[in-house]
Amino acid sequence: MTPRFRPVFATFAALVLCAAGTPGVAAPRVAYAAPTGTCDGYPRLDIGMAKGFCAGLVIGPTAADRTRPMRLPRSLLQLDDGSWLVTDLGSWDGANGAIFRLRTAPGGVPALTRVLDGLHMPHAIARGPDGKVYVGEMSRIFRFDPDAVDARASIEPVVTGLPDNRLHDNRHPLSKFVFAPDGALLVNVGAPSDQCLRADGTPPGRTCPETDGDEHAASIRRYALQSPGQWSRDYTVHARGLRNSVALAVHASGTVLQGENSYDFTTRWFPFDEINVITGGRHYGWPYCADVAAPTPGWKAARAMDCTSNAHTPPALLLPPHSAPLDMLWYDGAMFPALRGRLLMTWHGYRSVGGRIVSYATDARGVPAPDRNARYPLYGASSRAYGAAPAANAVVMTPGWNLAAGRRPQGSPVGLAVAKDGAIWTADDRAGLVIRIAVDRP
Repeated sequence: MTPRFRPVFATFAALVLCAAGTPGVAAPRVAYAAPTGTCDGYPRLDIGMAKGFCAGLVIGPTAADRTRPMRLPRSLLQLDDGSWLVTDLGSWDGANGAIFRLRTAPGGVPALTRVLDGLHMPHAIARGPDGKVYVGEMSRIFRFDPDAVDARASIEPVVTGLPDNRLHDNRHPLSKFVFAPDGALLVNVGAPSDQCLRADGTPPGRTCPETDGDEHAASIRRYALQSPGQWSRDYTVHARGLRNSVALAVHASGTVLQGENSYDFTTRWFPFDEINVITGGRHYGWPYCADVAAPTPGWKAARAMDCTSNAHTPPALLLPPHSAPLDMLWYDGAMFPALRGRLLMTWHGYRSVGGRIVSYATDARGVPAPDRNARYPLYGASSRAYGAAPAANAVVMTPGWNLAAGRRPQGSPVGLAVAKDGAIWTADDRAGLVIRIAVDRP
């Protein structure tokens, strides 16, 4: 075992957790096979890539070396040509999260330094308009200086009082955030439950108190910019009826897109996940509506919302059911000219539609353009028709990221980042890997 990784790995091995999100349950995973060959200077991973792309291992366990220096790497931020920050969720309970500085170069040995630890589920990370690094932790957003002698002493709370997942058994606690065109902070507050129903499957009232009551969950909150680097302590509910907005992105045109992780119905093909164009003051349907205008089974009789009316804002695009979009961005790098302006998205879902990185053609606002008779990909079967609109044919960049015994687990991509050289970086949290996608040079 590499000496610099031993303390981190020992801590990880001492924990009993399930990377898929169930605390206290260990989940054995198929290891990635030992890399063979290289991908633009990095060890080549056994992931089936679209023509012209390859996947290189930056850091993480494989059959060649099962050392796991990070538990659940999620999001990435490049600091300079050879240095990145990586958020590590740690576990789904307790203060086990961390932020690492990862130094790497093609052909070199990666170096990992723990910058912050003792964090509660850190997920989102971004460079703020003031140049500081902002992090979304459970219940708050803070900023800090990763180059400070004492990085912890540099922490400044920015937004506090966000919901804590200990309030409910099924809360979606990750505080994703983006900076709006007007400087405001838009912050995801996930739904405390899947469908806002009692234990017997009936509604708790005429409307859902989680999204339409004082709790202000299942929403995107807006914290107004008061002065450079200072946001209001109070918030307004910018948009509601959104189960979990972990995927949020702001286009250069000002468009705000949200990737909706829809209901966890046991049915395989219903409901679709979604891409929504976020407009202030609108209601996007949770928990009353699914897909374009379908009432959900638990709320249909209550008639809390007419899903065909203007009270419900339908999605701009349907995504495959249970695909679980966790991040998205518009590609602006130089390495892949054919991707410029396209929307890239990670599908983290564990079912046959998940485990993919995809891209979509977009219009001038950055919104994916629908296709006629669109279909979505499946592992282990042919593609399947959406049978509904609006939907689009995604270009799958990772068509062979399915479970292959003895070779790899199904992919679980989370964060996306475009490096200064145009390479695309992502993290596979369940497997503990950071991956670099580059041009597959002959």
